[in-house]
Amino acid sequence: MRRLVLLLALACIPLSAQSDLPKDVYPDSRSRLPLIKRENLNEAGKKAYDAAAVNAASGRPEGAAAIRLHRSGVDVRWASPVGRALTELAIIATAREHDQPYEWSLHEMEAVAVGLDPAVIDVVRDRKALTGVAEKEAVIIQMARETGKHKVSSETHARALKAFGESNLVDIVGLMGQYAATATRLTAVNQHMPPGWKQFLPLPFTPPGDIHPDSRSRLPLIRTPAAPPVNPPSLYSRQMAPEGTGPGQIGRHGAGLKSLETSVGRRLMSVAVLVTARAHDEQYAWTTGEITAQKDGLEPAIIDVIRQMKAPSGIGDKESAIIQFGRELFGRHYVSAETYARALQIFGERDLVDLVNLMAQHADDATVLTAFDQRLPAGQKPLLPMP
Repeated sequence: MRRLVLLLALACIPLSAQSDLPKDVYPDSRSRLPLIKRENLNEAGKKAYDAAAVNAASGRPEGAAAIRLHRSGVDVRWASPVGRALTELAIIATAREHDQPYEWSLHEMEAVAVGLDPAVIDVVRDRKALTGVAEKEAVIIQMARETGKHKVSSETHARALKAFGESNLVDIVGLMGQYAATATRLTAVNQHMPPGWKQFLPLPFTPPGDIHPDSRSRLPLIRTPAAPPVNPPSLYSRQMAPEGTGPGQIGRHGAGLKSLETSVGRRLMSVAVLVTARAHDEQYAWTTGEITAQKDGLEPAIIDVIRQMKAPSGIGDKESAIIQFGRELFGRHYVSAETYARALQIFGERDLVDLVNLMAQHADDATVLTAFDQRLPAGQKPLLPMP
């Protein structure tokens, strides 16, 4: 049936628009997923469709937003039909690709608790060959590894589609994207485990001098009033993150993208977007981001510095600080104390956290776009030189 749909779609598209596409990419959606129709969605899906279509040139959802419309609609982490063991595997496989020890350590404990084979966890932790690993587990690990290298092969995608089906596969990739974003936030502020909590990922882990002892990160602890108890308690209400640490604590320091736009402006926000796209070698994200950046007034010379991976010298301090921060964050999976201190001095804590959140959101998008090989609209020239 999938092949029939693809053939019918091809029949309706001029050959000139098909010639540059791999066999597993639909010419109407320009991705590995068929174009979704609004009338086939439930009410929640229709609202998401309309929200995503508002600013799209085609009048319909595009890119990562269009891909996400293929989700099942369940709470993937807790209620996916593939089961908790496999969703936790998707999370730790993502954490491993981002060298994120805090995310890995908490979710390794969770993976063991929900029944994931410790031998499979060892395969991920130690980057072992997938020989002898069951197909579903192997496909998830391979998807994460290839996404980490910024290209998912047609063969791996076909295996994953066969193993999970379309909506479950979109759910799993979406979960990987969410935890890629979480890893971005955790790494940016160098979140550490509290004293007495074991780190399970074999990476250097000596707290530098800019770590606060209470929050165990570069951000001071913000205490919030305790929430009233839920009666009866939710089945999945347990908080995984140790008190005072983790994504929730980081989020308390930001004010959101509207605040960031007011404070630093869209031009500088576009620098963060392009640095993220370039670090992920993501053609769709880069090209659409460059077009937007040009409209927002970002100078061609700065765009070229990011595109060509040039040294960020001879440009403004703010632009240079964002570029260096993003390159260390995504390239080394570690932001030096000096780079963090410089960005903090220039932007302040609130805006720096919001800039990191912006990068995190686009890292999530890059994961989704890469997994489903999202191509540019027919006729759009690619603006990022790729091998």
